[in-house]
Amino acid sequence: MRRLGLFLLAATLWAQQPAPDNTKTNKRDAKTSTPVTAGQQNNSKADTALTQKIRKAIMADKSLSTYAHNVKVITVNGDVTLRGPVRTEDEKTAVQRLAEAEAGTTHVMNHLEIAPAKTATTKKSSK
Repeated sequence: MRRLGLFLLAATLWAQQPAPDNTKTNKRDAKTSTPVTAGQQNNSKADTALTQKIRKAIMADKSLSTYAHNVKVITVNGDVTLRGPVRTEDEKTAVQRLAEAEAGTTHVMNHLEIAPAKTATTKKSSK
């Protein structure tokens, strides 16, 4: 009975979470002068291998946040575009340097953004 209660509590909390929605960001990115999006990732062996090397380097750096570990790495004809949020300016620079170490400094476009700081939510006490 206790397991069922825990399951129901977990299911209720999960159901209350808003679904992630990147629609605004995707529309904005499509309107930029260089609209490189993940859908344009080339499937050539060279581009796929380069993307994989960069992704492995990012994931191996345990000093980076989850945000940084989840940035989009898009490679088209040897040119790499980095997109997505990171926590700090230092992370933005670190991810760019990792990509440049694999692709070269002239082949990386950094479109990473600093995510807003997390704010502590206060719970209202019920009396």
